[in-house]
Amino acid sequence: MKRLPTYFLSHGGGPWPWLAGPMREHYRPLEASLKDVANELGGKPRAILVVSGHWEAAEFSVMASPHPGMVYDYSGFPDHTYDVQYPAPGAPELAGRVQHLLEAAGLAARLDPARGFDHGCFAPLAVMFPDADVPVVQLSLKIGYDPATHLAAGRALAPLRDEGVLILGSGLSYHNLREFGEQAREASAAFDVWLQETLLRAPPAERNRRLLQWEQAPAARRAHPREDHLIPLMVAVGAAADEAGACVYHEADFFGGVTTSSFRFG
Repeated sequence: MKRLPTYFLSHGGGPWPWLAGPMREHYRPLEASLKDVANELGGKPRAILVVSGHWEAAEFSVMASPHPGMVYDYSGFPDHTYDVQYPAPGAPELAGRVQHLLEAAGLAARLDPARGFDHGCFAPLAVMFPDADVPVVQLSLKIGYDPATHLAAGRALAPLRDEGVLILGSGLSYHNLREFGEQAREASAAFDVWLQETLLRAPPAERNRRLLQWEQAPAARRAHPREDHLIPLMVAVGAAADEAGACVYHEADFFGGVTTSSFRFG
């Protein structure tokens, strides 16, 4: 079995795959990129591990239900989007494996039998794997958003890549909902330049150093006033160790001004 790459995906807003009309049109480039990611894998993975910016816990928590439900963690969308389903099976055995790997690395982890799929998970997966036939497990972020802790979690989980498990960090490369559209143009572009330099061109040791000090990046706190949507990147990078990065999605005018990107490692 070949080693799978890892990804950091900009997952878009809310239940966008189920929207229609002008709002839906904003997502055509992102949709195409997600389909490309699925295609470039050369086949479906055995399972998927998603680290979503929409779930955080006091310690790393792992979805353990064999039949996860849905978490409609958004507001202001059409009524039908609160009934959408992504009926992928869970994978309790993989959940236990994730817990074991984290604990073996000295990172406390617990199983959560009640957690369902949030939109950071089900929205991109509905595009990438619309048949919902690949088992999915979610892993929470750890409250505090410490970059070193999440890089370490990624390193601990790296063996999964040789076991047919696709590791996806799901967030947004720019996430400031108070400065969106044209207001975001300068800050999102500046932060994206730093991301591209860090993830595509910096040597691995330098890449990690820069990520640990991400708050020093240009426009860092304007791009991420709260870094919940950035920290999944750390897990994806940690699981890729010394492997190179590539940009798999890039837009400079998302919703009229936002620069946003997604990345592959390995």
